[in-house]
Amino acid sequence: MPASDSADRTGSSPRPARLTRTTVFFVVLTVALVVAGLAAAGSGQLAIPFPQVVGSFLHHLGIDVGPMPTHPRGDDTLWTVRFPRVAMAMVVGAALAVAGTLMQGVFGNPLAEPSVVGVSAGAAVGAAAAIVFSLGFAGDWTTAVCAFVGGLFTTLVVYALARADGRTEVVTLVLTGIAVNAVAGALLAMLMFLGDTQAREQIVFWQLGSLNGSRWQYVGVVAPLALVGVVCALACARSLDLLSLGERSARHLGVNVEALRIFLIVVVALLTAAAVSFCGIVAFVGLIVPHLVRMVTGPGHRALLPASMLAGALVLVVADLGARTLVAYADLPLGMLTSLVGGPFFFWLLRRTRRSSGGWA
Repeated sequence: MPASDSADRTGSSPRPARLTRTTVFFVVLTVALVVAGLAAAGSGQLAIPFPQVVGSFLHHLGIDVGPMPTHPRGDDTLWTVRFPRVAMAMVVGAALAVAGTLMQGVFGNPLAEPSVVGVSAGAAVGAAAAIVFSLGFAGDWTTAVCAFVGGLFTTLVVYALARADGRTEVVTLVLTGIAVNAVAGALLAMLMFLGDTQAREQIVFWQLGSLNGSRWQYVGVVAPLALVGVVCALACARSLDLLSLGERSARHLGVNVEALRIFLIVVVALLTAAAVSFCGIVAFVGLIVPHLVRMVTGPGHRALLPASMLAGALVLVVADLGARTLVAYADLPLGMLTSLVGGPFFFWLLRRTRRSSGGWA
């Protein structure tokens, strides 16, 4: 039977259908992200109606459309507190989601996440050291700087220990990461033991994650680092698609697998360390978001990476909105909220996939 007849019998080919679905998905994500960001900016103890939030945003862009906030402190609250926090949520969510997508592509395992290479654990140790020893070489930025350096350093240590004979095996890297994470956990426990009550509270709060206190200058530090990481990730999308065929096939197609792994692990460390340095550890975003996006876009990284970036930003904006508004006059830890929602959701996703395909594809 001719191929055209077969296509007519089965309907349109899946490729155009998936392309249309992916395009619609991108549009929906973009619109939802804009709406969620504006709605989150208007929510809180000082509620600002949505049209006034939009009006303030447009006026600051030089477009005189829409009403300005009627509350005397409304516009100032939006631009000094709310919009920086929403922007930080978008940047951190996008960075963590892209980092998770890269880890799953590099390891060929849907359970991989940035913490596998010790970024989060190293960042926690760096931040705890700055808190316990009252370091102040960078002023208010000291804790964030120490967290960033700790995350990058731990990742390099994991990779150096896992490397042998000029190459690195995935299993060895994972096992080395587990060991280094255990050591980092012990160091963190020791630092908490050495610190006073106030230091312990700060360390615990940092580990739970929060976007409280986000400012434009913090966004100005995290956003360029996240942008560099995202651009590098997108540049490697085709190589990741080839790597998904297997190491041997990727090498035959011209991919330097070892160099690609080294580069992408550094990119993951950059994205994750930048994300957690100012807001603490936020769990499950880098693990759950790529799964959800892959169900719509498919495994191709040229669509998966940018869609994960948008979805990660959307998820964290909504999660932070919940952290600020679920309990009156309280700011719930963001990492705690994402874990409470992400853990059961991931278990459901795991059970669903096992029922449908007998395991992870």
